[in-house]
Amino acid sequence: MAPLALLTVSMAWGFAFVVMKDAIQRQSVNNFLFTRFSLAVIVMILIRPQVLKLMTKDLVVRALAAGVFLGFGYIFQTLGLARTGAAITGFVTGLYIVLTPLFASVILRQKVSAYTWMCVAMATTGLGLLSIHGFSIGIGEFLTFISAIFYALHIIALSKWSAGRDTYAMTIVQLTMCALLSGLASIPDGYAPPPDFGVWTVVVFTSVFATAIAFIVQTWSQAHMSAIKVAVILTMEVVFAAIFAILFGGESLTLQSSIGGVMVVTAMYLIVMKEEK
Repeated sequence: MAPLALLTVSMAWGFAFVVMKDAIQRQSVNNFLFTRFSLAVIVMILIRPQVLKLMTKDLVVRALAAGVFLGFGYIFQTLGLARTGAAITGFVTGLYIVLTPLFASVILRQKVSAYTWMCVAMATTGLGLLSIHGFSIGIGEFLTFISAIFYALHIIALSKWSAGRDTYAMTIVQLTMCALLSGLASIPDGYAPPPDFGVWTVVVFTSVFATAIAFIVQTWSQAHMSAIKVAVILTMEVVFAAIFAILFGGESLTLQSSIGGVMVVTAMYLIVMKEEK
């Protein structure tokens, strides 16, 4: 059941790209994210209220720092989604898997192999095909690429700070930081709740199912299968984002975008499979 459960998480994340696309046309990005993460934190605490006893100063400080990377990742990703298609946003976001070992080489002093550089080159070429339109670069793709950088930095931060600390508690603190950052970004224009039932539905889906429950399922699944299998299944988020965008979002991919997307996904899988060796 673990692989199937984890696959549903990938599907939920992929579908979130499509449903959020319409919602953030009717509510500002930062207002949407503030409501989403605030609700997610409340739900996670209600599910496991005893987690509050684990909020030590050491855990909170590190989780808040990691949450800064995660929060900016979500903000830039959603800003990018508002300006480009859900399928392409999914592809570009997935580059964090390729960027992580590259940044780890600089920050953690890990050697970068020729194999990794080959994957980076393939992903970069794919990104170019996805984002270059004529003689200009799409602003939506650029913003999403920045989010991929923050997601990669977030993974590196967790690799240094999560050991020996409760994962559930750290996630709640990180999501709290996400809510705080998006709330602060909302101050200039003021906060407004979701304007209609449709947007509220998307908020509930993304906060409860694509955040709180998805995290619980992911944690349970990782206890029953290897890390490499988890990583491979989670990369399906990108594929599901493209499929749902075409089926339900009315999007279409050009030949250039399709080739770019395939190159990005291929680079992702090559990087993940390399970690098994």
